[in-house]
Amino acid sequence: QVQLVESGGGLVQPGGSLRLSCAFSGSMFSIYVMGWYRQAPGKQRELVASITSIFSGGSTNYADSVKGRFTISRDNAKNTVDLQMNSLNAEDTAVYYCNARFHQDIWGQGTQVTVSS
Repeated sequence: QVQLVESGGGLVQPGGSLRLSCAFSGSMFSIYVMGWYRQAPGKQRELVASITSIFSGGSTNYADSVKGRFTISRDNAKNTVDLQMNSLNAEDTAVYYCNARFHQDIWGQGTQVTVSS
C-alpha cells in the first residue's frame, strides 16, 4: 500500500525559499505521476506542479502562477519528489499536498506553508 509523507513546510518571509519533500513508501514509485497541489483557506485545491513517470520522460508541468519560481524534481532511487520554491509571496500561503497518480489518486497529509513578514 502506497503512503506519502510530506516534510519541509513552515513560515518564511516574502522573497524567501522553501524546499518541500515527499517520501513515497510502497512499490513501483517510478511508474507514478507525482504532483504537488495546494489549498488555501476558502479556495479549491489546485495543481502546483507535476512530473511524469520515468517511462514518460519525467516531463514537468507547472501552474502559471509558479512558473519560473518553483521546480519539481524526483529521485527514483530514493522514492522522493521535491518542490523547490523560490521568491515566495503571500499568495503561496497554503497547505501543500503530495499526490501520486496511477489509475487512482493517493494523497499525503499535507504540510503548511506560510509566507508572511
